[in-house]
Amino acid sequence: MKLSDLFDNIEKKTNVKKEDIFKLADSVAGADFTDEKTVRRLVANVAKMANVPVPREKEDRIVEAIVNKNVPLDLSQLSKMFNQK
Repeated sequence: MKLSDLFDNIEKKTNVKKEDIFKLADSVAGADFTDEKTVRRLVANVAKMANVPVPREKEDRIVEAIVNKNVPLDLSQLSKMFNQK
C-alpha cells in the first residue's frame, strides 16, 4: 500500500483531511510530551480536528498515559485504550 493510499483511507474513515494531519504532525514536531499542558493541547486539537468530544475523564487518562510514557506501541492495545468508557 502506498503512503498516499494510507492517507486517503484515513481521510475516508475519519473525515480529517490529510493536509490537517500534516499540519498537526508539524505542530508536534519537537514537542515535549512530558509536559501535561502540551499534551492536553494536543489531545484537544486532535479531538477538535476529528470532531469527537473527549470527556474530561478520558482526556485525563490519555494525558497521564502519554506524560508517563505508558502508551502501548501495539495498535490493538492502543485502540482499546482510546475506546475505554
